[in-house]
Amino acid sequence: MREAIAARVEAFDRTYSRFRDDSLVTRIASTAGTFAFPDDAAELFELYRRLYEATDGAVTPLVGRTLESLGYDRGYSLQRSAVTAPVPRWEDSLAWDGHELQTVRPLVLDVGAAGKGYLVDIVGRLLDAAGIDTFVIDASGDILHRGGTAIRVGLEHPLDATRAIGVVGLAGASLCASASNRRAWGDGLHHIIDPTTGLPTERVVAAWAIAPTALVADGLATALFLAEPARLAEFFEFDFVRMFSDGRVERSAHLNGELFV
Repeated sequence: MREAIAARVEAFDRTYSRFRDDSLVTRIASTAGTFAFPDDAAELFELYRRLYEATDGAVTPLVGRTLESLGYDRGYSLQRSAVTAPVPRWEDSLAWDGHELQTVRPLVLDVGAAGKGYLVDIVGRLLDAAGIDTFVIDASGDILHRGGTAIRVGLEHPLDATRAIGVVGLAGASLCASASNRRAWGDGLHHIIDPTTGLPTERVVAAWAIAPTALVADGLATALFLAEPARLAEFFEFDFVRMFSDGRVERSAHLNGELFV
């Protein structure tokens, strides 16, 4: 089972990583054309399409070039370029038919907003197929729980990793988190980009989303930085917590948990 999981993670990375020379994403970054993706890519791109619509284009897999220009590049230079690359619009740059991606120019895809959550789901399905129906997958901020007793998960304070701002119960679902103190560097630079400015977001500093799948929860944890929960609720069923830069915290009405702030 461990060998099967390791092989599947490697295959996923070989498709979607923008940090390795032999990935499909690296080929897409070097030339325009039509590119075939694995069959399970349809679910990932469909989620991005829904998030793109729900956030009026704010959540997009096309932020890769912008991240590179801010220093979050393949070599982790963490050195900002003189000019920040703009985020291209989906409708002007690519077409997805459920199997193939057609691009009009070289594009740096970055599926970091939802990709890790989707990989968690894929590993969960491998466990399900092997008859393992009670497990917890913890992928550093993206958690999937199945079967057995519910677990309690602390919500790390984004400004002090020794503290929690609350605790939630998780049973048969996924909890994913995103925070501006993770993958952060330099003068307020971090990995969550507002396409309207080409710069990292400032208003929200941390978000947690609970949904049936890690794919959806991971995508929503990013979307909560860029859109209002009421708007996202028109497209998805989820619970959430999010913390603002001024210390305010808001939560969904039916959250199974408690907050300390």
